Amino acid sequence: MGIRSLSVLDGRYGHLTESFHDIFSEYGLIRYRVYVETRWLRFLLEDLGLEKASADLLAYIDRIYERFDVNGALAVKEIEAQTNHDVKAVEYYIKRQLSEAGYAETGEWVHFACTSDDINNTAYAMMLREGRNLLADLLREMLVRLEQLAQEHKGVPMMARTHGQPATPTTVGKEFINFAWRIRLETEGLEGLPVAGKMNGASGNFNAHHFVLPDVDWIGASKRFLRDYLGLEPLLYTTQINPSNHLSAMLHAMVRVAAVLTDLDRDMWGYISLGYFRQKLKEGEVGSSTMPHKVNPIDFENSEGNMGIAISIMEHMAVKLLKSRFQRDLSDSTVLRNLGVGFGYMAVGLRSTLKGLDKLAIHAERIEKDLQDNLELLAEPVQTAMRLYGEPSPYEKLKALTRGRKITRKDLDDFLGNLESLPESVKGRIAAMEPRDYIGLAEKLVENYFSDDKW
Repeated sequence: MGIRSLSVLDGRYGHLTESFHDIFSEYGLIRYRVYVETRWLRFLLEDLGLEKASADLLAYIDRIYERFDVNGALAVKEIEAQTNHDVKAVEYYIKRQLSEAGYAETGEWVHFACTSDDINNTAYAMMLREGRNLLADLLREMLVRLEQLAQEHKGVPMMARTHGQPATPTTVGKEFINFAWRIRLETEGLEGLPVAGKMNGASGNFNAHHFVLPDVDWIGASKRFLRDYLGLEPLLYTTQINPSNHLSAMLHAMVRVAAVLTDLDRDMWGYISLGYFRQKLKEGEVGSSTMPHKVNPIDFENSEGNMGIAISIMEHMAVKLLKSRFQRDLSDSTVLRNLGVGFGYMAVGLRSTLKGLDKLAIHAERIEKDLQDNLELLAEPVQTAMRLYGEPSPYEKLKALTRGRKITRKDLDDFLGNLESLPESVKGRIAAMEPRDYIGLAEKLVENYFSDDKW
């Protein structure tokens, strides 16, 4: 941690990722393993009735997890130093806890009929679920901020830029609502994805379970345990390991979120560069080591960089974890240990974008000047009206007037005067129109987003 950290997620950005530490750290993984093992033990005794268990015993099994802390994790690591096996160390730790409390005879039900990945895949599933929920909270915070900006600026006309060139006007609020809609769509999709686990033994067939207790409905038992005791969707068709389809879907959803946020970062960076937004100053901050005037869009740049790293990690994991040789190989294990890294970089990026959005202040005069300086933006409504009223070659005539050059109001008035097909009322509307007036239904679209029929 701190100044000697190898990873920026624990060092420079540690304050931005703190809420994820207890989920995805080594301590977090061990804690979830203890939770799964103790829940499985309780399930065997309470649901299947494989041993008569008193209320005191069941309560004590719960306390093994409830009182588990960093010292408990260190005790597990000491056992692992002897066993050279991380999951077996958790099993021995729980057995030791039971023995010290006078329940040694119950110890052999710990890890009963399990393979290591029965414990690991469910532990990671719960880590994934909790991490997803924290990430969704940040996305909801982002959504609220974008919706506020959209409402605040819904009627502020702004020249659009397609291919970086002047294009049909929009409003500042409509551009914010575009991103709000996309982030809302992806957030709801992310929140709706199932988190699944498997509990079916060494090659996925309940071999040991069925051999020793053939009268137990182990398929039904597995479903009940996963659903009722862990809150996970049951997987039945697996090898020794979870095939990770649900995990891959979650990671791909996060990749899409990161891509949308990168798009937002780049647009905000561009609008600041154009002068459409100013950045609020903070006392004591320095923009450049040599240029005192600089106020750089560093938050959006920081977010873009961290989102890129997050995407790289999550794309690799999403594809790699779907592949395992025969009934299993161990290459998934080391990759899964980096699950929190992707979440960490996403969190840093999200918080940086939020910080950047909070600094924005609209520069209405600069936006208005761009609209006034580009009268040729009205070429589109003119040629569309010409089409409607049967004027020959409307597009070609407007192209000759406007393509690659600035036009004046006189140029436009002279052009309109030569159009015989257009009614005078239409010519009058065009003559009175400024680019700032040509925003279509942009403002109404923002209002529609907040109505009940927005979707």
